[in-house]
Amino acid sequence: MISEKAAPYVPAREDGTVAPGQGRGQPQSQAQPQGRAQGRTPPPRRSRDGAQLLVLALGFVMASLDTGIMNVAANDLGARLGLTMSGLTWVVDGYVLAFAALLLLAGSLAKRFGARRIYLLGLAVFTAASLLGAVAPNGAVLVAARFVQGAGAALFMPSSLSLLMHAFPEPARRAKILGIWSAVVSTSVGLAPTIGGVLVGTLGWRSIFLVNLPVGLAGLLLTRRVIAAVPARRSALGGGGHVLGLLALGALSYALIEGPGMGWSAPYVLGAFAVAAAALAGFLIRERTARTPILPVSLFADRGFTAANAVGFLFNFAFYGALFVLGLFLQGARGASPVTAGLQMLPAVLVLPFGNMLYARFGPRVGDRTALTASLALSTAGYVLLFLILAPGLPYWVLAVVLAVANLGGGVSSPALTGVLMAAAGREHADIGSATLNANRQIGSLVGIAGMGAVLTGAGGYQGAAGAFALTAGALALAVVAALTGIRTRT
Repeated sequence: MISEKAAPYVPAREDGTVAPGQGRGQPQSQAQPQGRAQGRTPPPRRSRDGAQLLVLALGFVMASLDTGIMNVAANDLGARLGLTMSGLTWVVDGYVLAFAALLLLAGSLAKRFGARRIYLLGLAVFTAASLLGAVAPNGAVLVAARFVQGAGAALFMPSSLSLLMHAFPEPARRAKILGIWSAVVSTSVGLAPTIGGVLVGTLGWRSIFLVNLPVGLAGLLLTRRVIAAVPARRSALGGGGHVLGLLALGALSYALIEGPGMGWSAPYVLGAFAVAAAALAGFLIRERTARTPILPVSLFADRGFTAANAVGFLFNFAFYGALFVLGLFLQGARGASPVTAGLQMLPAVLVLPFGNMLYARFGPRVGDRTALTASLALSTAGYVLLFLILAPGLPYWVLAVVLAVANLGGGVSSPALTGVLMAAAGREHADIGSATLNANRQIGSLVGIAGMGAVLTGAGGYQGAAGAFALTAGALALAVVAALTGIRTRT
């Protein structure tokens, strides 16, 4: 953890304690970090900050690359493995389902066993699952690998934000770091379609999983070197609540993905909806009555925290649902190759880091509420316009400009949303607060991708893209309302 005053660099143990003889009051000659040679001085603060920022972004970069690449690879996967629209949706949503369902558990694990330890575990699981995906012989094994990838991402995502909060405790400095960190992550999102298109077009779809291996190994090695441990705090895990949440999300996913193909009145689909409703009711009852709820119930009394979670759900519903449709539309309706589609998707995602940097520059001045509502309104206007003008023969430059303007707002929204959440949760609840926000955002992605797939299936294919973008605009408009009514103060 970084201190504002000049002090010896003393990394904590995984349980949060400091080795004997290494207290802050000891002279530097008596307070050498455990396992390091006597007389070795810590790296300069600025270089250490950069190293910490890079390492904590690696996990997000890996997960972001994987998601963005999959949007370009989906069409080729369908052709190579004979996957239907529901099969393609499972390849994308299987990852998101495991991710969303396990995020809250991962937040509790980070709190109980130490954020760095869980971060390392998540990186290891994700990297191993990527190898499984690369050698998958059929769609079933590929979907299984995607589920395991989602579990690994769930472990390292909330832990990385918690480690970031502890590494940069000063609010003003943390706001700048959040902007830079978001820009690094968003740059990977922006480059993902192009990287995916090139990989699929030249080396085949298996290469999109192999690309994770060097990134994951680098993250595992560097994390142990530059990231200090965060104190662990014993807490109950609430296994029953997590099981109910997983059951609710799994049943809902099955119903939304299989419903268009089987028919919405099919017994299996209706049964899945019923199971989802019953599990959700059981989850809510359990949270209201349990001595150790898995959701931070007290934090939801804060309007800003509640609004941030609502906006997070709606934003991810819109953004990732639209990205899923865009990749299929470019290849299916406009006949683009994977490489061309990857290049054509650049304007939709490469503007995200520019939005992040705009937030880093102006967000602290205008406040997160203003930054969030204005950027969401800009995104809403962009997708409304896209709904009105979209057609297979639309000139590409028009499509590119509208998508760039719409998603520039998304680049500002993401760090502003994180700022609202962290201000409401505070350092004490950073683990569970970030896990709750990420869970809501991933549930939004899950429902958004499944919902967009249902719209496309119902419309008979890519002709439903305009309707999907209308749904995107509606979700973003609701997010604007949630931000305006829920966030009262300048954060």
